[in-house]
Amino acid sequence: MTCRTPAFARRTFLRGAGASVALPYLEAVAAASAGKAAQPPLRMGIFTVTGGTVSESWVPTDVGPLGKLPSILRPLEPHKSEILVLSNLSQAGKAQNVNAHQHCGFMHLTAADHIDRINNRPVCTVVADGDRRIPAESVDQRAARVVANESLLPSLEIGYAGGETLYSYKANGENVPFEADPRLIFERMFKGRSLVAPNWRRRGSAPADVSPGGSPTATYDKQVIDVVLEDARRLNKTLGSADRHRLNDYLAAVDGIERRISLMQQRMAIEARDLRDPGPSRPERPEGIPADTQASQKLIQLVGRNPAVHGDYIRTIADLMVLAFQTDTTRVCTVGVGSDEALFPGVVTVGYEYHMHTLEHNGNAAKVEDADPIAREGCRQVHAWYTQLFANMLERMRAIDEGGSSLLDNCMLLFTSYMAHGGHGMNNYPVLLAGRAGGSIKPGRHIAYQADTPMANLYVEMLARMGDTTARFGNSLTSPKAAYGGRLPDLV
Repeated sequence: MTCRTPAFARRTFLRGAGASVALPYLEAVAAASAGKAAQPPLRMGIFTVTGGTVSESWVPTDVGPLGKLPSILRPLEPHKSEILVLSNLSQAGKAQNVNAHQHCGFMHLTAADHIDRINNRPVCTVVADGDRRIPAESVDQRAARVVANESLLPSLEIGYAGGETLYSYKANGENVPFEADPRLIFERMFKGRSLVAPNWRRRGSAPADVSPGGSPTATYDKQVIDVVLEDARRLNKTLGSADRHRLNDYLAAVDGIERRISLMQQRMAIEARDLRDPGPSRPERPEGIPADTQASQKLIQLVGRNPAVHGDYIRTIADLMVLAFQTDTTRVCTVGVGSDEALFPGVVTVGYEYHMHTLEHNGNAAKVEDADPIAREGCRQVHAWYTQLFANMLERMRAIDEGGSSLLDNCMLLFTSYMAHGGHGMNNYPVLLAGRAGGSIKPGRHIAYQADTPMANLYVEMLARMGDTTARFGNSLTSPKAAYGGRLPDLV
């Protein structure tokens, strides 16, 4: 690695220091919002289940306006005008040194060209220029980078995803773990904060002084930073290249901490105003959050064995995503639910097998007619159960008023799975978008694209609506089945 002497420019280093410069995102947001119609921001959510689906019970028969929904989607009938079903989207990434579940899981949100496992760690890459491979970033983490400074947390990754189902990856290829404990998720979001609904009308139409204030503290912190920088300049002249590199990394970390402190200070000032003049909805703590660590551990241990507990757990995790969006804690959230190893007695009412992984394999085959019909019906029942839980979440989001529009109106929610079907399928994934994405998606339809259109194309469209201008993602342009110039037509 080539090491460069770091340039410790005072202006560059101080630009993110909240105590000395009150510049970051809120002033920019206020300035950009001045004179514009007030409206809530777009949020992007991913609600992904395990085990794929049963295609003939998921994909509508007719293209165009949604008529009678197939059985797995039937719980969404009350929300038919708010959903967009997309069929024939597939994955095409190659893999080595991984099992079939890891292949699908690692590729799920990255749409990577290549999947590998090195030193027991997932390695997802995409082809950049020629044959050069670069780390594959997942769609949620790309979106989080785009809107990182617009909410308290850049993103949330929550639920039951882990092990073979590692979905989220940073731009450097590092896996982002999911948090399964609802109590820890809630504390991460609201420790030291009040639950308050943003007043989007006031935020968007009346720029305010949101500086953290406190000039004596600001002056002291500025002096401390100046001393650190002066010492760094002096020390830098005496260090070798390796030590200069370490010093640069340290100061970069300090810079990041200062930015987050500044963001928190300014965010608390905004939320203090919202407490005095809140938005029309009333956020509430989800009822299913465990009281302590012991209760959390007991809950998580029972999820895979007891469908009643499993359902309550998914409702709580879904409530946390709704709450995160409602309070503008984050604008990007990925929820992983279900488990290939879970048992579903009572949900599955046919046959004698309730173990999901066994049902997935017995209920799928190269040809549908060769699959065990009883196991396939069991899979269908489980996926209809997942859909009902998703529908319950949409109902809650639809009821949250954001001042003339609902939370669901201002969301773009992807409902999907990490496999196309339980036989590790990669063709014709279950894909549904819910919400209107602030008017940038026209729901109430089924769109059938050409066979094996890359899932990456959908991710490009989602990212574009979040403000990403890259116009390519994953293998949207490098897939052997590349189509539509890497985009998806007719979404609006």
